[in-house]
Amino acid sequence: MSTRRPLRLPIFLAIVMITILLLLTAGWIVMSVRSALESSARAPLYWAMLSIGATLFVLVLVGVVIYLTLSIKAINLSRRQSNFIDSVTHELKSPLASLKLYLQTLNRLQPSEVERQEFYRAMLDDVERLDQLINHVLDAARLDRPVPESGKMPVALDELLTSCAAEVCQRHRVPLSTIRLDLKPCIVSGWQVDLELIFRNLLDNAIKYAGKPPEVVVTLKQSLTGQVCVQISDNGRGIPYNSRQKVFGRFVRLGTELERDKPGLGLGLFIVRTLVARLRGRVRVRSREDKSGTTFEVLLPGQVQTSTDSGSSNAGHDASGVRSTDATATSNSPQNSTRNIAPH
Repeated sequence: MSTRRPLRLPIFLAIVMITILLLLTAGWIVMSVRSALESSARAPLYWAMLSIGATLFVLVLVGVVIYLTLSIKAINLSRRQSNFIDSVTHELKSPLASLKLYLQTLNRLQPSEVERQEFYRAMLDDVERLDQLINHVLDAARLDRPVPESGKMPVALDELLTSCAAEVCQRHRVPLSTIRLDLKPCIVSGWQVDLELIFRNLLDNAIKYAGKPPEVVVTLKQSLTGQVCVQISDNGRGIPYNSRQKVFGRFVRLGTELERDKPGLGLGLFIVRTLVARLRGRVRVRSREDKSGTTFEVLLPGQVQTSTDSGSSNAGHDASGVRSTDATATSNSPQNSTRNIAPH
């Protein structure tokens, strides 16, 4: 409840001022019309006063509404900044404290070779966590820079999704079969770096907030509107309906910052929404129909290739590029190339 108190005062004052203005405006109109009807000699003066007064009341009312809007935006910005400071402080302090502890242990004690390797692995994880934090901040900062349209190029979206999925699984140290891919060969026009950033963030978010064991399904198909549709589904707790638009805001994370058990700054989905809009696409959140979890759906301009166009080149390959016998047997069929990410 304490997080809502700062908004109560400006909203209450605005409602009171708007009500008073509406009452004054109504009283002014009634009095002016009555006076104009009772005194025909001064009727033009009363009508002029009515017009001027009503205009001034409307201007004051518009000013109050603008004040209320700006106040709410300022309070929300202050909340996001506070949330960002808390999140960054936690994200910086935790890996640094862990690195310091491991280095002190290596310096003061003589751990065994197995323990040393475990320490090195943990320190590398902390360094990667810091690196990802800095990259997210830099990615969010560069979103305001204009990007020339001439830099767009055809990108094989199915191959990009496969490589992103393998990279995310390796980062989270989960089996590559955690992400199941159901992809059709597809070509979209865009920036390779932006597309990789979009789907790495979505896949990272899916694994991070998935259930135990995590299960993620990625589907690439043609939508009913003729666009390319990528759906990334997880088996987590899901996102409440009234929060599905909020999660795309800058520095927005659900819940209380100090009570979260997942690392992050609340920038990933903001980056996704901004980059998808730059590609003239849309991203939305849905609930899974068959089980609990969340589905992020990305719609992009592009063309899904038919099986006759791509069967000879893409069908029958797993994520590592090794031809599998099951896929080879079905390479000439018009169905999707459903597969798990094969281990390297």
